[in-house]
Amino acid sequence: MSEKLTLGVAARLSTYLRILTQSRKQGLQSISSQEISEYANVNPTQVRRDLSTFGKFGKRGVGYNVDSLLNQIQGILHTGGVHSLALVGAGNLGTAIVTSSIFKDHGFGIAAVFDRDPARIGEKVGDLIIEDAANIALRCKELGVVLGVLAVPPESAQWAADQLVAGGTKIIFNYTETLLSVPEDVTIHTINPAEEMLYALYFYLT
Repeated sequence: MSEKLTLGVAARLSTYLRILTQSRKQGLQSISSQEISEYANVNPTQVRRDLSTFGKFGKRGVGYNVDSLLNQIQGILHTGGVHSLALVGAGNLGTAIVTSSIFKDHGFGIAAVFDRDPARIGEKVGDLIIEDAANIALRCKELGVVLGVLAVPPESAQWAADQLVAGGTKIIFNYTETLLSVPEDVTIHTINPAEEMLYALYFYLT
């Protein structure tokens, strides 16, 4: 499909991709639209409508082949390759991110981890050595980083974002509540579990 996806469709396809990735890890070979809808909190009719827009993937009464559908959605979302990611902040959250398989499962390779604490620089976290945050811009250029993750204290977030932008990073995932100022061609995604909880609570109470 040549035209750009709407935000709603892109968001739902990303959710379906997460469900399919986990289904494959759990050894499932097929999955129904009803099962996808339950895991995604989306109406099953909407699931079928989203997927039918891009082709005929499933069989009535059989469901969708997990591997096939996963590959198809990766192609639609252009996420089939490996994308280099830089993590800023090697504290508890940063360490959890590095040692988790979540990013790797979805085609994101953590290329570097940075911190400003002299006591942490040179330590090993996962398979990586923590680097001096003063070198973020230079290293991001060298490694071809396209995504950055901020797992730093709020007061350090803008500085860290500036370093990532200077290194050519175009997408930043912000795990702080700091409102970041970046150039127009850089996209910020703020990750806030409280927002998800409030959203879920609203629909529970109304």
